Amino acid sequence: ADTACKNRPLDLLFIVDSSRSVRPEEFEKVKLFLSEMIDTLDVGERTTRVAVMNYASTVKVEFPLRTHFDKASLKEAVSHIEPLSAGTMTGLAIQTAMEEVFTEEMGARPATFSIPRVVIVVTDGRPQDQVQGVAASARMAGIEIYTVGVGQADVQSLRTMASEPLDEHVFYVETYGVIEKLTSRFRETFCAVSVCALGSHGCQQLCVGDGASHLCDCYQGYTLNPDKRTCSAVDLCAPGRHECDQICVSNNRSYVCDCYEGYTLNPDKKTCSAIDMCAPGRHDCAQVCLSNDGSYSCDCYEGYTLNADKKTCSGTYDWQQICVSGSQTCDCCEGFILNSDDKTCSRAITSSLVTAEESCKCEAIAALQDSVTSYLKALSTK
Repeated sequence: ADTACKNRPLDLLFIVDSSRSVRPEEFEKVKLFLSEMIDTLDVGERTTRVAVMNYASTVKVEFPLRTHFDKASLKEAVSHIEPLSAGTMTGLAIQTAMEEVFTEEMGARPATFSIPRVVIVVTDGRPQDQVQGVAASARMAGIEIYTVGVGQADVQSLRTMASEPLDEHVFYVETYGVIEKLTSRFRETFCAVSVCALGSHGCQQLCVGDGASHLCDCYQGYTLNPDKRTCSAVDLCAPGRHECDQICVSNNRSYVCDCYEGYTLNPDKKTCSAIDMCAPGRHDCAQVCLSNDGSYSCDCYEGYTLNADKKTCSGTYDWQQICVSGSQTCDCCEGFILNSDDKTCSRAITSSLVTAEESCKCEAIAALQDSVTSYLKALSTK
C-alpha cells in the first residue's frame, strides 16, 4: 500500500500556535511534527508546496509557498522557527493566510490548476479573537481547514474553524509529546492511491498517471490502438520514420541501416558511399571491368569478344600474315610491310639483294595463312 500511495499535489500551509501556553520544549515537539509531516509529502514545485505561519498575539509568515521546493531546505527552515510569546490570535492568522499566503504572488497556484489549498492549524488554547466568520470566509474561498488541538485546546473552536465533514478534519491529542502520532493519519488523509501502482489500470504496456486518473502508453516501436489500452508494433522502416540513406532493416522494436550492392555503410551507420567494383579482386572480368553506378560489367580488349558467361573473352584475330604471340599486334613476313589498318600487309619494294627464293617462301606462308583464315571464317558462319 505504501508504494501505491502518493500524496496528491497541494498548496499546504501550517499555522502553528506559539503563544505563552506552549512551553519551549513543547514548541520543539511541534517543529518535529512539521518535519515528520514534510517527510511524508511529495514536495516539489509541481507537486506539494509548503508554507509555515507562526502566530500568537501577532502573526509571522515564516516562509511562503514560493520559497522551498525540496524537503531538506524546508526542514532546515522549520528548525530555525522561534516562538512569538503571548496571545492566541487564531482568527487573525487565518485572515493573514487568505491575504498573504494563498496568493499567486506568494507562490499559490492559480485556481484554474485545481490544486487544493489546505491549512492545518495546531493550537493548545482558545482563540482570543473571532474565528467563526473568518474561517467561514476561508472555506468559501476554497481553503480546506484541518485543526489539531493539544491538551487544553477548545474543542468547540476547533470544530468551528474546520471544514466538513468534521470527523475527518478535527484531530486532538492530549500532549505535544504524542503529536507525531498524527503524521500517519494525515498521510492517509492526503494519500491518492495510484491506479498505475495497484495494477488495475488495464494498460497493455505502460500506465502514466497520478491518483485515480491515468493514461495508457506504449514502448518505443509501438503505437496506442484506438481502444487506448492496447499497443501495436510500428513499422519503423516505413517512409519518414527512419534515417537510412538506402535500406532500412527492422530489428526488434528498432532498426538498422544497410546499403545496396556496390555501396558501403559509412561510420554514421546511416549514409552509404559507392564502392569501386572494378578494384583488383572485386570483379570476375577476364580482361576489362567497367564501373556502372555501384555495379560493373565486363568487356574485352580489341581483337577479342565477350563469351556467353559475360566474363571471359575469346580471340578473334583478323590478321593477314603474322600475329605476334601474347599481344594484339600484327606483323608481316620479310619483304612485306604492315598497312595502315595494322592488320594487312603489302609487298615491299625490295632491293636486288632479296632472292626469288625468299620472296616465294614468304608468299607461300602468306597464302597458307590466308587459307587458314578463310577456313576459320567459314566454320564460324555455320
